[in-house]
Amino acid sequence: MSQNVAIGVDIGGTNIRAAVVNGNGAVEMKMKEATGSSPIETVLNLVDSLYSEYSQRICGIGIAVAGIIDRDEGVVVMSPNIQGLTGKNLKSEIGSRHKTCIVVENDANAAAYGEKFAGAGRDYKNFVILTLGTGIGSGIVINNRLLPVAAEAGHISINAGGKPCVCGNVGCLESYASATAIIGNAVSEIEKGCSSILRDYHNGNFYKIDAEDIYKAALEGDPLSRTVVREAGKNLGIGIASLINLLSPDAVILTGGLLGAWNIYVEAAIQEASKRAIKELYSKVKIIPSVLGDNAGIVGAAKLVFDECKICVD
Repeated sequence: MSQNVAIGVDIGGTNIRAAVVNGNGAVEMKMKEATGSSPIETVLNLVDSLYSEYSQRICGIGIAVAGIIDRDEGVVVMSPNIQGLTGKNLKSEIGSRHKTCIVVENDANAAAYGEKFAGAGRDYKNFVILTLGTGIGSGIVINNRLLPVAAEAGHISINAGGKPCVCGNVGCLESYASATAIIGNAVSEIEKGCSSILRDYHNGNFYKIDAEDIYKAALEGDPLSRTVVREAGKNLGIGIASLINLLSPDAVILTGGLLGAWNIYVEAAIQEASKRAIKELYSKVKIIPSVLGDNAGIVGAAKLVFDECKICVD
């Protein structure tokens, strides 16, 4: 008998990834598309494509999405970084086309579950994962179980009178430490006349620069880029210290697009966290990279299907 598989989908602010995952956590087939302005249509197209290839083995679909999720109903209550998802019932949207078990979860929670199942969290009883990309998400595992809470660490306040955030608050960690924040700060400084090699990127249209451009320029020694990336890292460290003080985890696992900037961005975060966290708690925590990387959310979403959908039992 062929092994059952699940489709895992990870809807992020920049890209949507979908994959067929087996019961061992291995990805058998993976696809990716830009999130764009019609994310639900993109999700449906990706799921349709995977379903057509694996229809006889698929026992469910797990959807991981950035934002506040009503898991019982499968509704995206709020997704500030993804246009067109707030208020949408993903369970019914997908279920109208594929009559199978469907689970909807926050993307960072799913990533945490994926790392616990088949990644960097396997050896840790208690850990926090931070997804570092367009925004900042988090998931929490306590006593080897995914904590069923919003876990929106990206929206903890680190500056009471600070920058406005897409969530409606001001001074959120995400507004100071995400890829969006890094890009915004770099563009703002260039607009003010600051010298930078970023001015020459994209044929002189520096408004098109992304976080990868900025990190590349930082590695080339560009002072503005190094300052912007390092400051974002320091702000991330403030958030990490707060999580360590609150949860006393065994590990803080980092994943997402900004992980490529480890030797500037993450090192600055680790240095800042070491200054701000309670020393006795900091000495027991490991700050480590994800093992699954971009696959963490899709593997975690699939694992939720295996756990919660009775038809997935081989």
